[in-house]
Amino acid sequence: MKNTLYGVMVTGVVLAAGVFVLNSYMYDEKQGEGLPQDFRAVTFTLSGEPVTLVDGVAQVQTPFTGASITTVRYFGNEVTHDVDGDGVDDVVFLVTQDAGGSGIFFYAVGALKREGGYIGTSGVLLGDRIAPQTTEKGEGRMVIVNYADRAPGEPMAARPSIGKSIWLLLDTQTLQFGEVVRDFEGESL
Repeated sequence: MKNTLYGVMVTGVVLAAGVFVLNSYMYDEKQGEGLPQDFRAVTFTLSGEPVTLVDGVAQVQTPFTGASITTVRYFGNEVTHDVDGDGVDDVVFLVTQDAGGSGIFFYAVGALKREGGYIGTSGVLLGDRIAPQTTEKGEGRMVIVNYADRAPGEPMAARPSIGKSIWLLLDTQTLQFGEVVRDFEGESL
């Protein structure tokens, strides 16, 4: 009698553990892996294509042709600033995009802090073969990216020597950065 009772108890414990493990597995599959805790692992978009860096690098099929590989790399120059106005600091950083030709395109990307980790924004193109300098906090939710570029008419092989800045403001609905034109003298809506 004791052996039977003992066998029923062991079977019950094994079944309960199995149900717990199966339920946990199904929950994880439904929920996915969640948001990344490291802003450098966030999924963002470049030219409408999703990109997720792994150890600072992503290789994606080149849009439209699919024949070649484009490499996206974490560059850095990050700044911590509340760009979406929720009272929590986010991170804006630079990445490079190399499609295998002579150009290296630089983008500014945002990683917005959420309760479970980070979500990415659309990247904004800064330029081809520029020389990034600093990324800094601007007024309110703005971020300023400073870099050197070539003068108009200079060949792409020329060393960037003209200082430029772009003021960026995040549209919180579309998660796209827009350029804020300083001292604009045109019409206003």
